[in-house]
Order: sequence, then structure tokens, then C-alpha cells
Amino acid sequence: MALVPPLGDEDFDPELLEFVQFFKGPLGVIPNSVRTMARRPEVARAFTNLNIAVMKCEAGVTPEFKRLIGYMTSYVSGCRYCQAHTILGSERFGSTEARLNDVWNFDSSDHFSDAEKAALAFARAAAMVPNEVDEEISNNLRAHWDHGEIVEITAVVALFGYLNRWNDSMGSVLEDLPIEAGEKHLKETGWEIGKHS
Repeated sequence: MALVPPLGDEDFDPELLEFVQFFKGPLGVIPNSVRTMARRPEVARAFTNLNIAVMKCEAGVTPEFKRLIGYMTSYVSGCRYCQAHTILGSERFGSTEARLNDVWNFDSSDHFSDAEKAALAFARAAAMVPNEVDEEISNNLRAHWDHGEIVEITAVVALFGYLNRWNDSMGSVLEDLPIEAGEKHLKETGWEIGKHS
């Protein structure tokens, strides 16, 4: 059960409700996490602005791959809510079945480039507590990505660090579309809804 129930459309500030329609593009739904944040409209507005800025693609880090970076961050953190959301987002941005089914096992997968493996290894290490980003991981990341791209990658990791803590602490209830994506693509990881039902 959610710590704080999400707001329904009828309880939203109308201007904020219009603004958070943004999430329907990448996810098909307004996440319950945002619906809960909306109890303090400035929190929901600030988070949405941050999400828009972080997920904007200015270089070689694609929308599909940003969501896979978010998945890796969420996988390490153990947030099943965000795992389902990021897999759904990757799928909606054109990820292949092979990449979606294999992202948790990227190290030994043929479906990721060396540059992508470097970014996913960075995301995995950055999401650890304590942080495990070391010189080798940093050098490998710099060998494949420019400074701006590294900022984008790190911003995704940090955004999902916030979301992982929000959703696991709040027990955010998963929506139908992310549940379907999680059940379809994350079986090999032992994914289940857990507290997010």
C-alpha cells in the first residue's frame, strides 16, 4: 500500500495537470510518483522540469539508451517501480526485444556497443552505495563519450537515484502499462511488483 495515495485528475491543480501530460509521451501514463508529488505542486513542477531537461537528448545518448541507463540505476537500487517504468520507456522509444531482455546482463551481451557497455558499467557503479565509480570505470567512460555526453549520462543516474528513493519509500503503486513491460522483459531478473501493488 502506498504511503501517500496519488492524486486523481480531479484533485490536481488544472495548470499542473496540463503540464504533467508530458509523461504520457514517454510512458503512456502520468506516473503515480508524479501524482503523489502533486500534493505539493512546486515539487511536481520542479521534478517535471528536471525530468524534461535530463531526458532531452543533445548528443549521442539516445532517448532509448537514457531509459536503459535509468533501468541499470534502478536495478542496482532495487526499485521495481522504476525498473518497470524505464523498461517501458525504452520499449516506447524503439528498443529491441534483445536489448530489453538483456540489459541487466549487458556485460556479456552482444546487443550493446563498447560505448554503451561503458555507460552501463558507470551507471551500475554510480548507483552503488557506497559509490563504486573508480579510475578504470571513469577512463573507460571518457574513452567512448565526450564531456557533454558524460554529463547527460550522470544526470540520468542522479535523476533515477532520486526516483528510486522516492518510489521505494512511498511504495508508489505501479500502473498497468509498466506492469506489463516488467512482466514481459524482466522475468530473468526475478522482477515482481512487490510493494508497488
